[in-house]
Amino acid sequence: MSLLLLAAALLVLPSSAARRRLARLQRGPKAHWKPPKPNHPLVVLAGTALGIPVGVGGAIAGALLASTVWRTYRESTRQRDHLKASAALAEGLKAFVAELRSGAHPAKAAVGAAEDAEPPATDVLRAIAATSARGGDVEAALADFPDAHQLARAWRLSAVHGVPLADVLDAVRRDLDRRTAFAGQVHARMAGPRVSAAVLAGLPLAGVVLGELGGASPLAVLTGTAPGQVLLVAGVVLICAGLRWSGRLTRQVIA
Repeated sequence: MSLLLLAAALLVLPSSAARRRLARLQRGPKAHWKPPKPNHPLVVLAGTALGIPVGVGGAIAGALLASTVWRTYRESTRQRDHLKASAALAEGLKAFVAELRSGAHPAKAAVGAAEDAEPPATDVLRAIAATSARGGDVEAALADFPDAHQLARAWRLSAVHGVPLADVLDAVRRDLDRRTAFAGQVHARMAGPRVSAAVLAGLPLAGVVLGELGGASPLAVLTGTAPGQVLLVAGVVLICAGLRWSGRLTRQVIA
């Protein structure tokens, strides 16, 4: 009898591995430390600090170069996020239109489409569902979303002129698909010009390295003399201007 009770206890009691898993679940997920995202002032400060050993001109040049690289990165990220948001909104509208054509109310259709959508389409569809359910102004609710202006105009067109909502939203979806596909193709084709601009921006640095290898000692001139400091700042200003100008040209082509 005691052996049977012992066997039952062993079956009922969790193993050590199970107890550890249960303890982890009770403690909750382990918090992972995430480094803070750098902002523009911190990046400029870091560039200034890196340039201080080269002198006052080096500090100014480092700040200018860091600011230019940061702004270029932010604009590229903003453009990439915009294309991603347009693609997500187009995919969400596809499901929304399918729900509408199946006979669902706009509020219910928006809720169903929002379940499988990705941000920011999820927030847009939820705003449509909440506003439509209480009979509010959907166009005004969509004004808070910068990527949904075209959708707001389409909603107004349907409300004012009586155009079927599914047809208008499907037209918006097709337009978003075409715009996103075109922007993606142009972005891929502009990879060559972007690389060329980066190579041209790095040529002055290559010239300094070649000068050092040839014995001309350009670093001593740039870091140890007043005219060299002025030339260092002037050279970095021209490099930054070239990077900004080439970036503006490539963004205008994609926009």
